[in-house]
Amino acid sequence: MTYLEVRPLERYQLVWYLFAIINGIGFGLLLPLFADGLAQLTWPLLALLLYSTFTQIPLQSLRSAMLDRRFLLLALCGNFVVVPVLVFALLKLVPAEPAVQLGVLLVLLVPCTDWFITFSHLGKGDSRYALAFAPISLILQICLLPVYLWLFVPETFAAAVVQKQMLLAFAGLIVLPLCLAYFTRTVVDRYSSSPSLMDRLAVWPVPLLAIVMFIISASQVSLILDSGALLLQLLPVFVLFALLALLLAAMLGYLGRLPVLQWRVLAFSFSSRNSFVVLPLALALPAGYEMTVVTIVFQSLVELFLMALFVWLVPHLFFKRTN
Repeated sequence: MTYLEVRPLERYQLVWYLFAIINGIGFGLLLPLFADGLAQLTWPLLALLLYSTFTQIPLQSLRSAMLDRRFLLLALCGNFVVVPVLVFALLKLVPAEPAVQLGVLLVLLVPCTDWFITFSHLGKGDSRYALAFAPISLILQICLLPVYLWLFVPETFAAAVVQKQMLLAFAGLIVLPLCLAYFTRTVVDRYSSSPSLMDRLAVWPVPLLAIVMFIISASQVSLILDSGALLLQLLPVFVLFALLALLLAAMLGYLGRLPVLQWRVLAFSFSSRNSFVVLPLALALPAGYEMTVVTIVFQSLVELFLMALFVWLVPHLFFKRTN
């Protein structure tokens, strides 16, 4: 089994994010004008966040990821066929507010490609399979997200939100950092015998995301405080999704007769979502869709609490079969 080095920042990232949000709300209440000015830093910070995150995903290992076809087939089928059906069913439990429903769709339709690797390791899964699946998952979700929105979102609604700014955000904050990350890894792998650059980049995602959460909380403080009742309605939806995703992983892993260490990776892949990738798209939405951003940030916090629970639950209560 291959273990990854889990840094203290990653192990305690939930604490950092909570600290950032609480302080962001306080800052926004005390200094609202400064908070609005800080919002201009969101875009460059997101670009750096996604670049540093993508450099940790081994896009060059796509070919090796194809070797275990049984695990790959189950991971792809679960994440990109069964889970979207589950999301569509759960959408009926979401308040009938377009911005909120769009936020739920954006964040739940795409599987995580970053911290799911860390949680797979902490939950005693085989991190080699998490690393191998991450680049395939990332490329597929970027390609399939527009298809999912076309299927699940009414045409008039889609025409209202898919505007020039959203397309520019997709190109500038997702595609461009992905290409730069691929170029960086290629150069480092080919010409450098020292992994120091990649090690330094690996430290960036947690503090950068914490800063982004601080800025969003500070600039959207009034909306967050006014939406407390709405967020409480979303809480059981996000918890139910994670529990059903865990059950789905258990069923597919059993039917596919996966080794237990792969089974655990499947559990964390199904239950964790990719808020990093969809957050720039939500921020590029037109006025009136600010709740989409709040929904995505709220889901990521709920998910982190659940992942902390699943790290114990998955190896100790479920997925204990050995083969």
